[in-house]
Amino acid sequence: MIEVEHVDFLSFLTRDIPRAKHFYSEILGLELESDGDDDMEFRAGQVTLDIFNPASQGQPFAPSLGGMALRVPDVDAARAALEAKGVEFDGETRETSVCRMAFFHDPDGNLLMLHRRFDAE
Repeated sequence: MIEVEHVDFLSFLTRDIPRAKHFYSEILGLELESDGDDDMEFRAGQVTLDIFNPASQGQPFAPSLGGMALRVPDVDAARAALEAKGVEFDGETRETSVCRMAFFHDPDGNLLMLHRRFDAE
């Protein structure tokens, strides 16, 4: 058994670093922490989001279908703000017994979700 203290980072792949940089910084409003020719890192709450071009390491591209849930104060307000910036969502906002969520993709097809648990502090 191991002791996990924290998730340090998640990685998404991109084919186009400038396009991904625009989406994550200008559309989503995430803080850019580091910026390179083939990779960059953004602050997403308590986690770092690493985005890199796999071709720079001789690897094939494939979008993340597992995705990342972005905890927001108000899913509907966040969705409206992103739709105003041209983001298209995958269907209607969903609600379960524990949360409210809205799914969308970045320009490379990586799955993202606006999310709020009903019991969130």
